[in-house]
Amino acid sequence: DLNIQANLQGMATGDQANVAIAARQQRHADVVLSGPLQASAHIEGQALEGASGIASINQTSGIANTTLNVVSATLARQGIRETDDAALAASDIASTGGQGDTGDGVAAGIRSVGVSASALRGFDGVLQLNQIAGARNDTANVLGLVVQGNP
Repeated sequence: DLNIQANLQGMATGDQANVAIAARQQRHADVVLSGPLQASAHIEGQALEGASGIASINQTSGIANTTLNVVSATLARQGIRETDDAALAASDIASTGGQGDTGDGVAAGIRSVGVSASALRGFDGVLQLNQIAGARNDTANVLGLVVQGNP
């Protein structure tokens, strides 16, 4: 209940190539019934075995969690660019509790996450994985890559 998830990717190439990704995830005034939380998030079997490329996975079981995966890649022919602090800070997750805030309102229960030994075996590329079983967790994976090409 009340989980927020996003996977964002941007790629650009050219003389003055630039990628800008902005994400804002916000919860406010969540109303959650209290009680025990039984939450489980598992990746099993041969999930993504031998896969390649970009895999952005948000696996959430629980209440009022936020997850974010961002990948940006730029191949620019001129100049070297660095990601500044303002750009990195723009990729944060903002959450504000409200009535029924699950931080203290959810009783103890069984919570488990996991990835089996055979899952993801041989994966080649960028793998972003957020696994949550619980309440009011915030996770993010952000990868920014800028490569200067030959003139």
